Amino acid sequence: MRYFLIGILLSVIGVLGSLVMWGIDKAYFISGGIGLFFIGISIVYSGSMVSGDRMRANFATESDEDRRKRNSVTFRTALIAIPNLIITFLIYFLFN
Repeated sequence: MRYFLIGILLSVIGVLGSLVMWGIDKAYFISGGIGLFFIGISIVYSGSMVSGDRMRANFATESDEDRRKRNSVTFRTALIAIPNLIITFLIYFLFN
């Protein structure tokens, strides 16, 4: 829940920053960038951008603690990204 609230806070700050810099027409830029950044981190940490044999090798060599930590980082960064992307799509489709 804490990470979801961090995402909401970053989204509000991003929207307010975009409003100040570009106005209501482009109010989704900063919030969308933050959302895409955290989705990118989530993708990288999940290990989903490697081939099947590399994924299998990584799974076989990592410990349970490392796997839990990797999954935790993936989930937390996705929780930060979700509110940013939702607000970005809402603002884009409501005001454009």
